[in-house]
Amino acid sequence: MVDEAHSIGVLGATGRGIAEHAGVSPRAVDLWMGTLSKSLASVGGYIGARREIVEYLKYTAPGFVFSVGMAPANAAAALESLRILRREPERVARLHENARLFLALARARGLDTGGSDRSPVIPVIVRDTVRAVRLSQQLLERGVNVQPMIAPAVPEAGARLRFFVSAAHTTEQIRNAVDIVSSVWDADR
Repeated sequence: MVDEAHSIGVLGATGRGIAEHAGVSPRAVDLWMGTLSKSLASVGGYIGARREIVEYLKYTAPGFVFSVGMAPANAAAALESLRILRREPERVARLHENARLFLALARARGLDTGGSDRSPVIPVIVRDTVRAVRLSQQLLERGVNVQPMIAPAVPEAGARLRFFVSAAHTTEQIRNAVDIVSSVWDADR
């Protein structure tokens, strides 16, 4: 089973997710699941599998038994997002460039980005819940919107700020954001 929540529309040369990124045949995986609420600009999620598995889940998984179908507008938004990804692969290339830039600048400033590599979801490890929340608030006041990830979602020593770099960010915005983060970080020591 592979959860594509943070990889569909992001990983791989054309954004087709972890299979493209890792060079694995999608048919080699029994279950693919993911969300439509990130790269696909909608709500809900999906399961991809053999027909028998999908039918079984449809009638037995608690989340499906009492749920209703997706609104047509949400389905249309996700479908159009997929069409745009196919039609405009340069968006994924720009996303990858922006993520590399943010990561390189953050590391050059001495910010702990953990094991981040080739992902536009980039942490800055703070190691303290209270400080992570405080830094998030201070950054918002300076025009940088970043949410803290704190215990119990991560261990206390793993408290972090989680940045989501997008293809729509400009080089200037990325450089400015890292400058502000570094400045606020240094002032909060």
